[in-house]
Amino acid sequence: MEDLVVSAEMKGADLSRLPVAVVGARSAQFLSGHGEFERLSLEDAAERISREPHLMVNRVMAARRLGLPPIRAFDALELYAFVRPARYCLPTIQGLMEALHLSLDIDSDEDKCLAVKAIAERLLVDMEAQTYAYRAGGAKVAMMMARAGWTWGPYALKAIETYPDHSREDGLLVWTALTEWEDGAPPPPPGDEPVEADESQSRLADLLGEGSETREGQQRYAAAATHAFRPREFKDGPNLQLLEAGTGTGKTLGYIAPASMWAQKNDGAVWLSTYTKNLQRQLDQELSKLYPDPKVKAKRAVIRKGRENYACLLNIEETLRAVMMRAGVNESKGMDRDKILMGLVVRWARYSRDGDMIGGDFPSWLGAHFGAGRIAGLTDRRGECLYSACAHFRKCFVEKTARKAKHADLVVANHALVVTQAATRGDDPDLPRRLVFDEGHHVFEAADSAFSAHLTGMEGAELRRWLRGKESGGTTRARGLKSRLEELISDDMDARKLLEEVLDAASLLPSDNWLGRVTGAAAMTRFETFLMLARAQVLARSDANEGPYGLEATTSEPIEGLVDAAHALGEALMQLAKPMGALAVLLVRRLDEDAEVLDSTSRGRLEASARSLKLRADTVMMWAQMAEGFGAPVPEQFVEWLMLDRAFGRERDMGLCRHFIDPTKPFADVVLENAHGVVITSATLRDKAQSDDAWRTADMRTGAQHLTIAPKRLGVPSPFDYAAQTKVLIVGDVNKHDPVQVASAYRSLFMASKGGALGLFTAISRLRSTYEQIVGPLESMDIPLYAQHVDPVDTATLVDIFRDELDSCLLGTDAVRDGVDVPGESLRLIVFDRVPWPRPTLLHRARRAAFGGRGYDEMLTRLKLAQAYGRLVRRAGDRGVFVMLDGQTPTRLLEALPEGVEIERVGLADAVKSICEFFPETGE
Repeated sequence: MEDLVVSAEMKGADLSRLPVAVVGARSAQFLSGHGEFERLSLEDAAERISREPHLMVNRVMAARRLGLPPIRAFDALELYAFVRPARYCLPTIQGLMEALHLSLDIDSDEDKCLAVKAIAERLLVDMEAQTYAYRAGGAKVAMMMARAGWTWGPYALKAIETYPDHSREDGLLVWTALTEWEDGAPPPPPGDEPVEADESQSRLADLLGEGSETREGQQRYAAAATHAFRPREFKDGPNLQLLEAGTGTGKTLGYIAPASMWAQKNDGAVWLSTYTKNLQRQLDQELSKLYPDPKVKAKRAVIRKGRENYACLLNIEETLRAVMMRAGVNESKGMDRDKILMGLVVRWARYSRDGDMIGGDFPSWLGAHFGAGRIAGLTDRRGECLYSACAHFRKCFVEKTARKAKHADLVVANHALVVTQAATRGDDPDLPRRLVFDEGHHVFEAADSAFSAHLTGMEGAELRRWLRGKESGGTTRARGLKSRLEELISDDMDARKLLEEVLDAASLLPSDNWLGRVTGAAAMTRFETFLMLARAQVLARSDANEGPYGLEATTSEPIEGLVDAAHALGEALMQLAKPMGALAVLLVRRLDEDAEVLDSTSRGRLEASARSLKLRADTVMMWAQMAEGFGAPVPEQFVEWLMLDRAFGRERDMGLCRHFIDPTKPFADVVLENAHGVVITSATLRDKAQSDDAWRTADMRTGAQHLTIAPKRLGVPSPFDYAAQTKVLIVGDVNKHDPVQVASAYRSLFMASKGGALGLFTAISRLRSTYEQIVGPLESMDIPLYAQHVDPVDTATLVDIFRDELDSCLLGTDAVRDGVDVPGESLRLIVFDRVPWPRPTLLHRARRAAFGGRGYDEMLTRLKLAQAYGRLVRRAGDRGVFVMLDGQTPTRLLEALPEGVEIERVGLADAVKSICEFFPETGE
């Protein structure tokens, strides 16, 4: 190994001489290396920070506010990621202080500067301490990063110089430090002992602990949920329990109680499925009450996500090898961002709980700092896994988690994974038979995504890459089907012939630069010709060709040449699907015929390859059917349309889409009917405006209506006194079409509540416009403002920051509305810019016609309003105001709100006054 030599310059690294900068929305506060404070305008601050690296927190956020490209800085976040790998912290000054247990009074920007310096000092002191827990492997990583131009490199090496035998281990080779998983005997089938109501309630009491308040609604909920944990009554469907639980019921522990009891009694797993990663994390936290010992919890409770969420060790190795081959730095700022990123990644991978890069213990802000594409390239997002042929297979994060899940009691998954596994591995005995779908109002969307088909350029290009590998230059790994199968079928002439047929037929699929050829009318293949003509039809029939948003058009009355192009494409796709399917069948046959001679490694590779190949062959067959049938009537259960996708005004994709009008039908067929017991739960399963049959909405949105066996149903009301704790204001004198008026309204309302406000928007453009107009005035009142689609931070982290900072404000869209769980004063005001009617897409039009016309629109809107309103009160002492800046809000939509809540139609001035009176402590 190369010796670690600390240069004189590195030895002279002195933190006290570093200038500090805290960049706000309107100005920046500086602390010089001599201890002098100075405030500058953003323009002057940009000039100074461009000249000299400053100590700061979140250099990407600072650069955005300064209007600069990526800046070189001593970012305390990057130092934290190196010093405390895989340890969570919010990417803010306050977040770093809390993670480091620093108690400092922050009353001004000057205090913030001092706090940033104290954070950096603490981290460097920690790294030098004899008790430092993350020494292993750090020396070689720090040297690589220092030579790549990492600003903290000299400081890290100065600390590491004190380590004994620091050059003994190469921390870059992180896979050598990870433990291997071990295969045990496959678990026996679970038992079928029922969970009784009193057992569930007793387990609930244990989870709540002594002295906790008994909630009658939670007790009823826990008892009712046991229906899903009794032996199945009929073979045609599960014991299905629909449970609507008002906010504050305590539904999470209410279903954990019977689920954990069933798992314990029957030695089997229950899968707890959520829609958002945020709730997955919350569920994981709740399970600490069930398993307070972390070692026991690690065995009994497992988080499962799709393969694309986890770090791929082979991708890390090959990316690291590629960047290490480069000499020196590769950017004008004097640093190699790839090497710095890889240094932080290998530090994290060594200490990560489970290798989850999306929503796990990976620093979420690294994507904004170094590029989300760089992070994504370190996962297996394209299904290129070599399985047991990979040198790191026995240390693979995905394989380790999958094996733990087979022996766990509770598996915390997500709707997408559960539905996809059921659809693609229906005969797998390891698939869960006891399921809880939390956030059950999103089952419809999850099923819609899982059972749709998109014959588009991007999808075709991804398939070509999976089949043929990367066909042009670059460092990204993409081995292709031949390299994954060649060794397995070397002695099978039939399989080798089919493989060659597949690879030859795959030349039809879009290759590199397909988008430029399609948009430039220079199509080279039948696939590209179809895309070119599909794009032409969309542009010909759209009224917003120059806008930033995606476009769509019906398939009716196709333009000249489009039908012929589609049929030609269908024929070619069929020639690809047939050998793909035949090869998958042959691989499965080999598993049977060669069972006596195949070792376990080869069996695993054959089985995984056959499954992946069949899945993709089925997709290509569906594409072929769509293309061959183009121009004829679409099967009645589907809706099809042509689309042109855009991002920030630039075209990204185009093609033909097919969705089920009712995706809960395949969901019921594939997921529900094969399960033994299912709980579907949410705070908003029913549309309460349908007083004659409110459960009809729940049945329609969950697939229950397609089951032979009717579900059991229970609605548990919220224990909160919404009439006393909340108020609803409909503001009628703000022109919702005038962005200046809308922004002024948000500013006035946020100032009236003195922060603690969530602004919800139905369009990203209006969100951004409002942010730009109000961020400065709010900052002058010491009210921090954050925004989805503006701040370079992922949504879950934005919500965490909003929760942590008592008087901050947050602007967001649907993802924020559904993912916010902010108890206490941090959320005391919600403002909607306008009624969240469904987007008038062609897909929605088809569903509107099928599900009840205007009533369907109103049902969906009421459910959105109920979800948003439900964010206001999360515990007994919470109080809040809900404001709608849309005077045209129909009264019938407000039936979504709890009975007795005061609803006033007022002007903006009266709304401001009402908020001040509702929160007297915030008034002047």
